[in-house]
This record gives sequence, C-alpha cells and structure tokens, in this order.
Amino acid sequence: MSAPNAPLTGDPLLVAVTDAMVVLHKRYHQRTPVTAKTLLLDDEMLVCVLGGVYTDVEKTMIELQRTAIVQETRSAFQTAMQHKFITEVERLSGREVLSFISNHHVGPDMEIELFMLKAPVSDTVVPPATCACLDRRTANC
Repeated sequence: MSAPNAPLTGDPLLVAVTDAMVVLHKRYHQRTPVTAKTLLLDDEMLVCVLGGVYTDVEKTMIELQRTAIVQETRSAFQTAMQHKFITEVERLSGREVLSFISNHHVGPDMEIELFMLKAPVSDTVVPPATCACLDRRTANC
C-alpha cells in the first residue's frame, strides 16, 4: 500500500479504500473477502462493506452455535487494530478520521468499516454569518 502523491477524492478514493480494506483483511484474517464496496455519504461518512469475511474456523464455530465467541474475537481484534484501518484512510483521503466504527454480522456474512471524516480544508473564503439575534434592539449580535 504505497502512499498517493496527493489526497484522493471521488471514485479513486473509493477504489483505494476498498483495496486497502481488502489487503488488511487478507493480511490479518488470512482470507480475502468475497465482496467489497466503499461508499462516501455527504462527504463525511466513508463506509466499506465487506462480504464473505469469515474464515473456515469461524464458519465452523458459527455452525456449532458458538457465534458469540466469533463476535467477541472479531470485536476485540478490530479494537486492537483500529489504528491500522484509520491510518490507511487518513493517508488515502488526506483527512483526519474523527470516529471509526467496525461491526460484523453472521447472517448474512458481512463486515462494515465506518469512518467519520473531518471536513476537508477549503480554499474558498466563507462569508461571515448573518446576524440571527432574537433581540433586534441591539446592533451587536
């Protein structure tokens, strides 16, 4: 996962984040997800949905009605490794990750990595807000 020359946006960012999440999943779970897709909502919520994520051992545990163990292990691992996921998104987007939420589901077999991004730095000058005082008797709002 080499560093891009400049922060990515649009479809190139979505593709790069998807690829990065797949690489991290394969490296640490020894399994490539069957499906992977990343979406950006309102330019602040980056969501990567991975499908077919469970290993053969995890699938066996689920079949043996030991789902809680699989969920606890996945959650503990994700908490311990969250810095790696955050670092990749910050590197690719050039934006700070304000919050990271990871969760998984057994039926259907899927995992969601959600990143709340800090607003991008804007080159445009924002005009000052207009006064919205309730007390119209004062000129200084």
